[in-house]
Amino acid sequence: MILMIGMPVASIFASLLQAPSQPGGITLLLPLILIMGIFYFLMILPAQRRQKKVNEMLKNLKNGDKVITNGGIYGTIVGLEDDAVQLRIAEQVKIKLSRSAIAGLQLENRES
Repeated sequence: MILMIGMPVASIFASLLQAPSQPGGITLLLPLILIMGIFYFLMILPAQRRQKKVNEMLKNLKNGDKVITNGGIYGTIVGLEDDAVQLRIAEQVKIKLSRSAIAGLQLENRES
């Protein structure tokens, strides 16, 4: 009698000890795809938009614009070339910079 009761219990334990089946291919790739999508929308897309705005600003520079360089120099554009600008940083002081060295336009309400 004890032997008969032990048999179903043994089969239950045996089925619990079997190795679980391996997940399918899409199940393994789904978390990776999800992480890549989140990374794209949080990191890559905003950087592309910001770079597009900077390129548009550099393309639309004109004489008389007040700008700040990546080095922190404030100046006024007095000359433009294809890939360079000439800045007046003080009376009778002009420097020539690459367009890519321009960080942005100065704010109008800057006090100096």
